[in-house]
Amino acid sequence: MALFFCVSTVSAAQATSLAEAPWRPEAAAWRSTIFFGNLAPIAWDRVADLWREPVAGAGGDRPPLDVLGDLAGEEAAKDVEAALAAQDRAMLFEAASRGLVAALLNRLDLAEAALEAGGAPSYVAEARAIYRAFEDGVVAADPAAARRLGRAWLDLASAASARARSATGADAQRFGAAKAEIAAYVAREYAPAAFAPRAQLSTLPNSAGAEIEAPAFLPPGSRIQDQSPLPKLVLNFEEQGIDEADLPLVAYGDMMFDSPLIFGDPARTVGIACSTCHNRSEANRDFFIPGTAHRPGAADVDGGFFNPIFNDRRDDPLDIPSLRGLRFTGPYGRDGRFASLRDFTRNVIVNEFAGPEPTPFMLDALVAYMTEFDFLPNRRLGTDGRLSAGASEAEQRGEALFRAPFTGMDGRSCASCHVPSANFLDRQAHDIGSVSPGYEGARDGALDTPTLLGARFTAPYMHDGALPTLDSVVDWFDARFALGLSPRDRADLVIYLEAIGDADEPFETFDAQRTRFRLAFEELTTFASTLATLIPRRDARHALLLIDTVAADLAAETANMGNLDAREDVYRLAAALDAAGGAIRAGDWAEAEAQWGEFGRIRDKIDERMF
Repeated sequence: MALFFCVSTVSAAQATSLAEAPWRPEAAAWRSTIFFGNLAPIAWDRVADLWREPVAGAGGDRPPLDVLGDLAGEEAAKDVEAALAAQDRAMLFEAASRGLVAALLNRLDLAEAALEAGGAPSYVAEARAIYRAFEDGVVAADPAAARRLGRAWLDLASAASARARSATGADAQRFGAAKAEIAAYVAREYAPAAFAPRAQLSTLPNSAGAEIEAPAFLPPGSRIQDQSPLPKLVLNFEEQGIDEADLPLVAYGDMMFDSPLIFGDPARTVGIACSTCHNRSEANRDFFIPGTAHRPGAADVDGGFFNPIFNDRRDDPLDIPSLRGLRFTGPYGRDGRFASLRDFTRNVIVNEFAGPEPTPFMLDALVAYMTEFDFLPNRRLGTDGRLSAGASEAEQRGEALFRAPFTGMDGRSCASCHVPSANFLDRQAHDIGSVSPGYEGARDGALDTPTLLGARFTAPYMHDGALPTLDSVVDWFDARFALGLSPRDRADLVIYLEAIGDADEPFETFDAQRTRFRLAFEELTTFASTLATLIPRRDARHALLLIDTVAADLAAETANMGNLDAREDVYRLAAALDAAGGAIRAGDWAEAEAQWGEFGRIRDKIDERMF
């Protein structure tokens, strides 16, 4: 098990993430160059691909170098090529920045030339899309300039549209003034005669001082939204009819699982939480951050991005595992190096994601919540791990093969490690030859045995996701251990694995009443219920962590509401939480209690009519 964990539009206190609009190819390559250039060691082959291959998440299918050559000129593209050949990080950043500015100015020039003909708006839109690559850096370093440039872009768009409608020459003057302001700024800050030295590449303008913190962002092509369809969450206490609001420690842990605020930067700023990769306790197979993984559903959490001091300098992304049935699946970590879930959780927060040291209460709460994760019910399996009555002949043959000893496995069977009566686990680590040794003679290939429960929904397989299907898993074991399986044997084993890895209801179902927003709203208000315990205890640290997480997410979730008339009610609910937080920061616990009471009154009043 590993707790892996956006887009730049997600706030620091918000786990609810929104899909990012596509980038232009040259802007995407520039942003990705900055991201990859700050990883250590730099994977220059991947950096080269950023420019020579179409960029995931960018509009169009042309390589950015081709687009840059068309817009900025062949010399600009050649400068980028020379920097890539030299594998010089600073040289590449400067060449790419100058090329991007030249492309932006080219679009503005064409827009100005097209004012009379009426084609200016499309050129302005292209230039604005290129400027987007710089924008968060300008906002971070010089908010006043960002506001001026924002007005200039509005003037450009308005003047271009007016000229398209045959307006007066005053619009051409307005266009020229706005263009001049934008061109002067981007040329001065992103294509200067001499760039200021940078310890870290960033989107900050050239004149930004060392005291300005560069905004954290993920490269184009990243995806941290929940996967679709949404996995069903099975919690032990809920199956027994217990309300989470009556379990404050569990509810607080549930909130922390959804909170990016327990991590350090950059995970905190870009909105990554435990639930980002393990949404609804299942692995998020769509999660992807280019540069930290070789494919969706994987991440290298001990690389150079999340916590540079924890960087092992090895390119070894791992498949994100499911956390279902967590209390049964120890030891933890892919190689089982942590016997304690508590110790492993602390390692994830502090070492993998650079978070502050969690309090004992925080660790207690997270462990209390995560150990409530259960496996998906599967009516085809008995509690002893045997197939239920009604199994097909092929499934029964597969079950017999699964339990049969094989000479190639030293007389052991598949069931020797995946013990059916123990949730298809043996809680041991084995070297099956799937890991390349780190050095000659190394004995570092042993991996923790994964459960096979729910396996139909956890593809791809193996620690690195190398095998895409259960068929390929059976073929791999057959070849690796010379099992001598016939075509029918292999087919029977696959059918059996599909049966034991099945589930009655693997995904959440929604309708007009049970919506995604309602699910999120009920979860968030349940998280907030722990304030009934924290406020009387005058527990400021833990209460503020909850408030800062839940208030932001409540407001963000309004984007998913069907009943738009009730949005103001949700904003009022979030505002009451914010006010309670403000009172706690001021040491006014009486006011905090009053605002918490107001939260309850608003929630009760709007609960029935908001969905």
